Amino acid sequence: MAHKILVVEDEEKIARFIELELQYEGYQVEKAVEGRKGLEMALSGDFDLVLLDIMLPGLNGVEVLRRIRKSSDIPTIMLTARDAVMDKVGGLDMGADDYVTKPFAIEELLARIRLCLRKKAAGKSETVQNETSLTCGKLTLQKDRHEVNFDKTRIELTNREFVLLQTLMENKNIVLGRETLLERIWGYDYVGETNVVDVYIRYLRSKIDDKFGVKLIQTVRGVGYVVRDK
Repeated sequence: MAHKILVVEDEEKIARFIELELQYEGYQVEKAVEGRKGLEMALSGDFDLVLLDIMLPGLNGVEVLRRIRKSSDIPTIMLTARDAVMDKVGGLDMGADDYVTKPFAIEELLARIRLCLRKKAAGKSETVQNETSLTCGKLTLQKDRHEVNFDKTRIELTNREFVLLQTLMENKNIVLGRETLLERIWGYDYVGETNVVDVYIRYLRSKIDDKFGVKLIQTVRGVGYVVRDK
C-alpha cells in the first residue's frame, strides 16, 4: 500500500508541484492551504507523513505542529522560505522530524521523506522485537529457537535467510526497499554485489513459496519486497 502524505502549503504553485512529484513517486497525496484545515486533516486522516509550511494563514505551522504533537507522533517535515536559525530551532523544539528551506531541490525533499518513513517503519519493528513468535498465514518464526515452520513442517534456513525473513515478518504488510533491507541485514559498510537482496529473496521463495504453493513474499515493482498475510 502506498504511503499517504499530507501537504499543508498555502502557495498554490508550490503545493501543486510537490503533489505531482510525490504522486510520480507513488505516494498518495492530500492538500490543505491553511493551518486550521491542515491541523484537522492531520488529526483525522490516516497519514504516514506531513509536509508542513511554517508561514500559513489561520494557524502558523509551528502552532499546528504543537497541537498535532499533543496527540500524534506522525512524522512531520517543516517547509519554509525563511532560513533563520531560530525558525529552525522553533520547529524542531515543537517536535518536527526534519526541516527543509525553500527553495529546495525536489530530490532532497524526497530523500528526507524516505528517511522519515524508514525511521517510522524501524520504530514499528522495535515494538515487536520482544515477541518471540511471528506468524504470517501458516508460516511461523520462533526467534528464541531460531526456527521456522510452515504448517508444522520445519524449514531449514541459513542465518542470513532467517534474519531476512524475520525482518520482513516483523514489518508484515509494509513494503521494505532493497536499500533498507541491505542496510538492516548486511550493514551500512557492506561491500559486494548490489543484487544480494534479490538473490536471498529467491532463496526464501524456493524454500517457502515454491515448496508450499503460496505467495507470501511479494515484489512491489520499483519499490521492494513485502510479506503479506492474506
